[in-house]
Amino acid sequence: MFTHAIARMPGSNFAEGITTANLGKPDFSRMNRQHQAYIQALRSLGLEVTVLDAEPNYPDAYFVEDVAVVTPQVAIITNPGAQARKGEEDSIEPVLARYRPTVHIRNPGTIDGGDVLMIGTHFFIGVSERTNPDGATQLGRILERYGYTFTMVPVAAGLHLKSSVNFIGEGTLLVGEGFAERDEFNSYEKIVVPQAEAYAANTLWINGHLIMPAGFPETKRRLAATGLPIIELDVSEAQKMDGGLTCMSLRF
Repeated sequence: MFTHAIARMPGSNFAEGITTANLGKPDFSRMNRQHQAYIQALRSLGLEVTVLDAEPNYPDAYFVEDVAVVTPQVAIITNPGAQARKGEEDSIEPVLARYRPTVHIRNPGTIDGGDVLMIGTHFFIGVSERTNPDGATQLGRILERYGYTFTMVPVAAGLHLKSSVNFIGEGTLLVGEGFAERDEFNSYEKIVVPQAEAYAANTLWINGHLIMPAGFPETKRRLAATGLPIIELDVSEAQKMDGGLTCMSLRF
């Protein structure tokens, strides 16, 4: 059960962030509207949402999930894998310190929170372009001190692990086709996202509801079989910046 979330407003220069997408020029006004709708959706599900001001020096800072991993006992402050994002974590730590003790991932380890999937007492940690083996191992060792277990998962495609794999409750994962047969996830039921709708794998489970990106009818049809209420949100502008629903908040 999630009770809190932290989000950050996108800055007027958000389109200067890092992206490999080729989906057109992002629009700031549209991004603001979509971000407000996202925050309202979180609040509608019972979360107390803290919304931080934009960080003008860090265009990607509204993707707050990447700078911390929050467990019931501790908040781990990450060391972002992209050089341009190093420093974003400094302003999130005082906020998280109101709720949890904090610890840090140290150089040469790098890790983005988008590569970290928590399911109960087990963590899957993606090793990707942003999260290196040292960072993943550091995180795993910290988690072990609090009674958690972890598995490191190579991420061969996509920016982060949660670009392709997300927990949607009741022992079930929503996965992209490239992860459907991975041994690491054999013990879970899976709903597979068709390749043509790969972006929809970044769907958010919160308190018995699913928040999914709008515009992916086949994935919505497959998710409807779970019986969970579905909230569709337009996140076109975040998608243009290689981001999505999980990226824009820290939930705990």
